[in-house]
Formats: sequence, structure tokens, C-alpha cells
Amino acid sequence: MSEERGSDRQRIDKWLVYARVVKTRTLGQALATSGHVRLNGRKIDDPAQPVKAGDVLTIGLHGGVRVLKVLDFAERRGSYSVASELYEDLTPPAEKATGPTIDAGEGRPTKRDRRRFDRLTEPD
Repeated sequence: MSEERGSDRQRIDKWLVYARVVKTRTLGQALATSGHVRLNGRKIDDPAQPVKAGDVLTIGLHGGVRVLKVLDFAERRGSYSVASELYEDLTPPAEKATGPTIDAGEGRPTKRDRRRFDRLTEPD
């Protein structure tokens, strides 16, 4: 199956590279086959799986999760500004820490701070 210029579909491993989610196509293939990519909520294991505009990809990468909506395709890997036009980032903002926090410039935590932190993290 050859891809034509202006095609409305593209292999997921190529799209991951062109959108600068991974650096190489080999890494894109490995990510797709490892089961860390979901296409519209369904786990995929085939790097040749086609994606089309409007599809939502959920990608487990580097200990976090990215949610990207496919907007467009590219013919090659370009700069970050070009790649960022290929998707809309739907990743929810990170949850705030619920434990005690130390602001920059406050120095090391005191013994009292450490006891409070230990009380919050102890299993019930």
C-alpha cells in the first residue's frame, strides 16, 4: 500500500516520528508494538496501523501519558514548530501534590516537616 501525497491516512509509526513524539521510526515501531499506544481508546500492536485526522492517540511514554489528537500529516520529520501543527495536545494537566511542599529558597526540611510528611505517607 503506497502513500500518496495529500493522503488522508498515514502509518502510526511514521506519524509518531513526524510529530516528534519519538526520534526514529524504529522507536515508533517499538512503541506501537509494545502496547503503550491506544488509538481511539483501543490498544494497538501493529506499527502499520493507519491513523487519520481526528483520531485520538493515548501514548504511555517516559513514565507519563500523552493524549494527542491527529490534525494533519507530514511527508518528513521537520522542525518542532512544523511538528506541533500535526496534533492538538489533549493531555490533562498534572495533578498537584497532596503532601507538604517546600518552596524554592526555604532550605532543607526541618525534622518537624519530615514527621508531618511521614504521617501523610504512612499506610493506614
